[in-house]
Amino acid sequence: MLDTANYTPRLQTQFRDEIKAKLKEEFGYTNDMMIPRLDKIVLNIGCGAEAVRDSKKAKSAQDDLSTIAGQKAVVTKAKNSIAGFRVREDMPLGTKVTLRGARMYDFLDRLITVAMPRIRDFRGVSGKSFDGRGNYAFGIKEHIVFPEINFDKIDESWGMDVIIATTAKTDAEAKALLKHFNMPFNS
Repeated sequence: MLDTANYTPRLQTQFRDEIKAKLKEEFGYTNDMMIPRLDKIVLNIGCGAEAVRDSKKAKSAQDDLSTIAGQKAVVTKAKNSIAGFRVREDMPLGTKVTLRGARMYDFLDRLITVAMPRIRDFRGVSGKSFDGRGNYAFGIKEHIVFPEINFDKIDESWGMDVIIATTAKTDAEAKALLKHFNMPFNS
């Protein structure tokens, strides 16, 4: 059994011991609190039309996302009724989870070292998907690239959004931070 009280994720140790010093030198920060760091990672699966036809799809997506993230995912519900899409208010349409601390670093490590190399025809993630405030977002077409998901037991392959929020003020700082974590940018 994993001793969580004394456990520090590999990437968190690497950030503390190596990456902080490299970023401080690269950008000339005068204070350690100016150095950008990871704030949170948000994972989202939108079920869309499948959830409208079958309400069990959102539960299935929630179970899969909880398995990937290592903590319980929350079901997202429709805020408004839209007759054209046959959506009613409070109808479950997807699921999301927010990771912070050790779980965030563990997930990022598994994403970069295990899941991304398993993506078919993978050539890296876009280096242009920053929002102007140091946050990075991208999509994964199939959630089955994660080793926690048993391919034989899934009923549907879901796409998922990954949003990495950092404390960086600019996109250049955030990109440098993620590059030091070995994020495979294609540009």
